[in-house]
Amino acid sequence: MAHDEIVDHYSALARSALDGQRIADCDPAAFTDGGFGPAGYDDTAALPEGALRASLGCGNPVAVAELRAGETVLDLGSGGGIDVLLSARRVGLYGTAFGLDASPAMVELARRNAEQAGVANVQFLHGTIEAIPLPGHTVDVVISNCVINLSDDKAAVLAEAFRVLRPGGRFGVSDVVTAQVLDEQARRRAEQRIGCAAGSLTVQEYRDLLVAAGFVQVAITLSADHGDGVHSAIVQAVKPAIGPGLEIRPMRESDAAEVLAIYQDGLDTGQASFETTAPSWEGFSASRLPHLRYVATDGDSGEVLGWVAASAVSSRPVYAGVVEHSIYVHPGCQAHGIGRALLAAFIAAAEDAGVWTIQSGVFGENAASLNLHQALGFQVVGTRERIGRHHGVWRDVLLIERRSAVIGA
Repeated sequence: MAHDEIVDHYSALARSALDGQRIADCDPAAFTDGGFGPAGYDDTAALPEGALRASLGCGNPVAVAELRAGETVLDLGSGGGIDVLLSARRVGLYGTAFGLDASPAMVELARRNAEQAGVANVQFLHGTIEAIPLPGHTVDVVISNCVINLSDDKAAVLAEAFRVLRPGGRFGVSDVVTAQVLDEQARRRAEQRIGCAAGSLTVQEYRDLLVAAGFVQVAITLSADHGDGVHSAIVQAVKPAIGPGLEIRPMRESDAAEVLAIYQDGLDTGQASFETTAPSWEGFSASRLPHLRYVATDGDSGEVLGWVAASAVSSRPVYAGVVEHSIYVHPGCQAHGIGRALLAAFIAAAEDAGVWTIQSGVFGENAASLNLHQALGFQVVGTRERIGRHHGVWRDVLLIERRSAVIGA
């Protein structure tokens, strides 16, 4: 269904719920057998009956979001408000739970349910999940319940979720996914049973979009099997953590000038590399993997303050999980934890990508770099003595590597 059709469909369901009817968006048996609607919850005590009647989700994202007292949580596609009300209970009086829905009738229904429940720390917003009406770095947790699959621009949804999350924020949703791309007949059968498979992503597509948005520690856990390769799933990810006022995100082509300027500043110290001149952007990009490139930026100006990227060590399949990395921080921003945050995010992203060994070479005189890497699990595995001349001086290079405890362990 197109966006307007979806809004009209759920608005009609909301009006039925406002009239006191129990609503369903799929085969009624699926609600009990597949964990849809209120069947997916085990802590609905004290919730108004209207919120239970209007529950259309495919799981219980609140149960996996690990909400803590005082946090701010946003529910994408909040419907009748059941997940917002449950979240408000968990974050407590000093926390806030936002609900966002494109249907004005659903927003009205949710506000009525919140009033009946006597819950004050909630706010229901009217808007789309592709353009969230909140500033960046506003929430600690984004949840959603069987809604993202309905969007016709899922990349925009995930990019918006990344934008509104604070660094270190968590993404934890229930959604419908497929094990593989469905043919039209299988999709039609699934749609008739569970009502929300028409726009569902495959597990790999979902993972790829989360990574492209900038998320790390991506985990997709299948829960209920609805046949034809269609599953309910718990989808979890994290926005990389960094200090206040900063953000880590994937590197973009528009970052080229700033990335290369920081690169040159590092080379000018004489302690970063045997190279003396930064390459062109074309050369930089060609020699590095298209993924596993991240920048740290100022949250207000967007200025790039540091970067990390990786190169393949070999084209041979046996070395597919081995990369060599480089990390550079703006000379005016060192000793602020930016390098450590960038490297931690890179390690998490590398493990998401199946990398089992990260390696590099460091001049022994570069104590700051060596200390940073050792603090994050890198070990010195050898020394290449007098391996090259740098400004007329023969220099040793320490070989460092980090072996994943998760991949290939």
